[in-house]
This record gives sequence, structure tokens and C-alpha cells, in this order.
Amino acid sequence: MTTAAPTTRTIVTGGAQRGGRRHVGAQRSEQLVSWVFLAPFLIAFALFLVWPILHGIYLSFTNQSLTGAGGDLVGFANYAEALADPVMWRSLGNTLWFTVLSTVPLVVIALVMAVLVDRGIPGQWLWRLSFFMPFLLASTVISQIWVWIFNPQIGAANNILEALGLAPIAWLQNPDTNMIAIVIATVWWTVGFNFLLYLAALQNIPAQQYEAASLDGAGPWRQLWSITIPQLGPATVLIVMLQILASLKLFDQAYQMLGGVASDTTRSIVQYMYEAGFVGYRFGYSAAISYVFFALIVIIGVAQAAIMSRGAAAARRKEQR
Repeated sequence: MTTAAPTTRTIVTGGAQRGGRRHVGAQRSEQLVSWVFLAPFLIAFALFLVWPILHGIYLSFTNQSLTGAGGDLVGFANYAEALADPVMWRSLGNTLWFTVLSTVPLVVIALVMAVLVDRGIPGQWLWRLSFFMPFLLASTVISQIWVWIFNPQIGAANNILEALGLAPIAWLQNPDTNMIAIVIATVWWTVGFNFLLYLAALQNIPAQQYEAASLDGAGPWRQLWSITIPQLGPATVLIVMLQILASLKLFDQAYQMLGGVASDTTRSIVQYMYEAGFVGYRFGYSAAISYVFFALIVIIGVAQAAIMSRGAAAARRKEQR
């Protein structure tokens, strides 16, 4: 008995060590398989996101030209020029103005459309299809449709104005109305996406809340203001955030509806980047403008995150009371 015990402990210990090595080997094998599956994504991520960002930052500190000339480091000269460029600030102002004009109707109209469909109006499938269908069209198609609608001679917009006894308008040619025309086209084109987000959020509101409100004598309007809109708070914050980021990227529809001719009232910051890089051949300066714009987007994103966190904290305090 005295000699058997150590032998048994040795066998057990050796088995545990071998089992531990097998476990470690299995973990390493699983990690290797994981990296193999992640490798295509990581390679694409590095090639199409990380490398362009790093290369763009490098270009912003050079005088690189589209023709291949230049490429010398100029430090912060491009950034200093961009910050002192009145055209860049005017383009940035146009972009912010478009964002304000488009975000409000894109949120409000989408909410109204979603509430109407969720309340069970006849032909729901047709309304859902018609509301969302424009969002599936390409920007070139949307632009051509609205160029015809805003045609000063034969466009439907001026026909409606004349039927109301109003004077026709040169929508896209008049600097006082061309931004409004672009906003109208954009709202018609993209409101379907926000409509779907609101509709999904509405369908997650428990029906028992509406039933209880009806038993308490609350009508449709009271239910809307007391149940629907408060329950849609998180969805509204998300939609507003996404819409602001989307509107800040204004370029396609404005460029196509105006035939590539930018005016002081419609030139967006993205279009000015394009003009600086591909018309003026100044890649370095265009890259500097893009990173100034990127800094603005980061500031807006941080501000939105702070507002959201404060709102969530206020809601939690209200619930605790």
C-alpha cells in the first residue's frame, strides 16, 4: 500500500497534464480557425477603410495633384487655407441648411405615414409599397423625375401653382427656390426608410396599453400623445441621428438635378471636395477639406450621444420617482 499510492498519484497527475495540454491545444485550434474566418473581413477592412483613411490624412499634408505633380509635404498649409476659404464655409453652411430643411419633414412625415398604416387603413400592403418604393430607386432616376416635375414650362409643379392661381416658378434656376426643390425631391425619395423604422417601432408597442387607455376613456388623439409618441422616443432619436448623418452627405441629387452646375446656394461641402480634387486637380487640398468636414461630423456625433445619454438618464430618474 505504501508503494501504490505514489504510483496512483503519478498516473492521475500525468493524465491531468495531458488533458490540460489537449485543452490548450483545442483552444489554440479554435482561435486559429476563428482568425482564418476573420481574415477576409480584416483584409477588406484594412484595404478599403483603414488604408484610405491613413492615405487621405497623408495627402492632406501634401500638395498632391490629380495630374501626378507635386506630392511634397506642406504641413498644415492646406488646413489653414481651408479654414480661411469663404467658399468652403459657404458650402458647409449650405450643407447644414439642407440638413435642417430636410431632417424635420423626413421625421414628421415618416411618423404620420407610419401611424396611418399602423392604425389599419384599408390596403395596407399598397400603402407600404408606395411609401417605400421611391427609396429603392437610384438617385439618377429620382433626379430626372424631379427635373421634369420642376420644369418651368411643362412641369407638374407649376401646373399645380397655376391651378391655384399662383405665378409659375423657375424652381431649379432660381437661387431662392433651388434648395427648396432639392429638399422636396429628397424627402419624397428617402422618407420611406424612416417610415419603415417607425412602423417597426409602432408594432412593438403592446396593444394592451391602447386597450387600457380606451377603457379609461382616452380617444385616438390622447392615445397618440400619451402612448404612441412617448414610446417612439428611442426610435425618433435613432432616426434623427441617421437622418442628420445622411443629409450631411448631400451631393448626388443636387449635382444631377442642377446638371453639375453648382451655385452659391446649393453647393454642398461634398461637392466642393469633388470640385477641388477632380476639377481643380488639388488632391491634397480636397483631402484637407474632407477631414475638416469629418471633424464636424465627429462633433455632431458626440453632441448627439451626449443628448441621448442625458435623455436616458432623465427618463430613468423619472421612472424611479
